Amino acid sequence: MDAARRFHPRRISCLDRTRILETLCSDRFLDMTPRGAHAALLSQGTYLCSVRTMYRILAQSKAIRERRRIATHPQAAIPRLRATRPNQVWTWDITKLPAAIGGYYNLYVILDLYSRCVVGWRLSRSESGAFAAMFVRETILAHGVDPDGLTIHADRGAAMTSHHLSQCLAELNITQSHSRPRTSNDNAYSESQFKTLKYGPAWPDRRMTFDEWQDWCPIAFEWYNNRHHHEGIAYFTPSQVHRGEHLQLHRVRQNALDQLWKQHPERFVRGRPQAPSLPDQVWINRPQSPEQTTNKTAQKVAGS
Repeated sequence: MDAARRFHPRRISCLDRTRILETLCSDRFLDMTPRGAHAALLSQGTYLCSVRTMYRILAQSKAIRERRRIATHPQAAIPRLRATRPNQVWTWDITKLPAAIGGYYNLYVILDLYSRCVVGWRLSRSESGAFAAMFVRETILAHGVDPDGLTIHADRGAAMTSHHLSQCLAELNITQSHSRPRTSNDNAYSESQFKTLKYGPAWPDRRMTFDEWQDWCPIAFEWYNNRHHHEGIAYFTPSQVHRGEHLQLHRVRQNALDQLWKQHPERFVRGRPQAPSLPDQVWINRPQSPEQTTNKTAQKVAGS
């Protein structure tokens, strides 16, 4: 016999299914869950079917939906920021430094997106929107940055979204950008800088007091800005890129490679060596080209 026509002896008949559906959709049980309707009917000595069968019959008739007013959140826009020069986009975040006697201190750090240079830092005993606003304002004034051409990006922490900071940036006419909720890689450059700092040679091997951390920070950031050859910026130091010194240094590097290539061309099977150059632009969430999207879709189809 065809499987479509096969009838199981425990299967509820079409007539009973219609009666169950009409009962559950009646005025009495319209706003009641199947479990509640099942209990109410059973208390009257009436058993139509199991609760699971009620759900199944309602689902087949598309008569189940969420009745509660569940909060809905619109999809957050993806922050897309591009920097082609220093002081165009800054990112900032707060990291924790372990205190000597329990707890943590808060290290506020502002990073230039293009050069990866730390342009400002402050150490605080607590996290505060008022302190963040003061810190950002002082850093902008210290560098003499044109507010109209600056965008400051951060995650959605309490200090980053505080009224104090929002009002400060509005007064300075600075564009404010935020990460999407629960999306850590929207501020990946600041997170990466924290990891470089904490895994660097200057990181202490013990918990320290506030004054000790205050003395440690200038040494750590001096190493990071002036002696750390950053892989993401062609192994220049962040200060070299921030001051524009990398242009001359790139020519020095290329001249050294050219001289060696002329003396020993046999060592370079791929031709004239090229010194690594700085990217023309740095993105937070670079938009994908249609070609890249098509290629990724094709790969998924091929791998499925």
